[in-house]
Amino acid sequence: MDTDKDLYEFHVDRLRYLDDQGKALGPLPDLAADTGRALAAYRNMVLTRAFDTKTIALQRTGKCGTYPSVLGHEVIGTAIGQCMKPSDVFVPYYRDQAAHLLRGVTLTELLLYWGGDERGSAWQACPEDLPIAVPIATQCCHAVGVASAMRIRGEHRAVVCSLGDGATSKGDFLESVNLAGAWHLPVVFVVSNNQWAISTPRAIQTGCETIAQKAVSGGLPGHIVDGNDYFAVSDALERALDRARAGKGAAVIEAVTYRLGDHTTADDATRYRDADQLKTAWEKDGVKRLQNYLHRCQLWDADQEKTLQSDCRKTVEKAVEDYLATAPEPATAMLDYLFETLPVALQAQREQLVRRQSVSGGEA
Repeated sequence: MDTDKDLYEFHVDRLRYLDDQGKALGPLPDLAADTGRALAAYRNMVLTRAFDTKTIALQRTGKCGTYPSVLGHEVIGTAIGQCMKPSDVFVPYYRDQAAHLLRGVTLTELLLYWGGDERGSAWQACPEDLPIAVPIATQCCHAVGVASAMRIRGEHRAVVCSLGDGATSKGDFLESVNLAGAWHLPVVFVVSNNQWAISTPRAIQTGCETIAQKAVSGGLPGHIVDGNDYFAVSDALERALDRARAGKGAAVIEAVTYRLGDHTTADDATRYRDADQLKTAWEKDGVKRLQNYLHRCQLWDADQEKTLQSDCRKTVEKAVEDYLATAPEPATAMLDYLFETLPVALQAQREQLVRRQSVSGGEA
């Protein structure tokens, strides 16, 4: 037997500061001293949830396309939005509404996107952020490409790439992690482990005990955080981003949460998910947890909550009005933004659309 071999071991840390009821389990990170930040985070979560409820209603009444609920992910997205600097680049997936709002994306822009209007991808406040990625894990490849450019230019910036647990089973993610480690790229992969890849439960989609340990294959640190603990997600993400901007490489953060809604409005989770499991998950809700924490600190009360809920409803309703009042683009828009120079094969089709629009008074 050959015993003269190196034994390689790895460690994945786990971080949690608040219990399920919002009570501190011990000393909190330094960022908790900024009470204004925590209050702003809570307001963003409530606005995101109000937007989510309304958008689902719009889809049910035929005024919006297929939409993925953000229920259960508000804490993660809010932490991403607050921890990123304006100069950083966000490479999102399709459940990042909370992060988008803090990056300056408007509710109307989000409604346009989910309503099938690509003008909803032309974000005015953060033009370098990449569009929402619906294909699974493909955005990981884009993220390392952007991070490569930052490294080549010697910029002290970072990329945040958001994805779900199911995406970590795709080659795109694993290849991106490998490249991020080999090239020491300034990218942080934030995995929202919500326990479901559509109808496939976390338990059978991978043999790994944790998602975070997949980082080890690329030589990256892997961290697990309670995805319903605002302070835990924020603390881990801030440290990972500081490290990335300083040129010390990439990281993977597994934020453990639960998808409280259907996968999308085209899904019915009651067909494959246990009701008791969902009830237990609601008891760990991160939005309520932060609210309880703020109450404990005497930073929040019932009157403030009532005002906030009312303000959020008004904000969402105004965005819906603007969205529904937005005139549609001409049919030629489907061809105008695909190529720098329109291929000959499509030029005739565009001319046909123009003729049809002129005959129908602007509608093709």
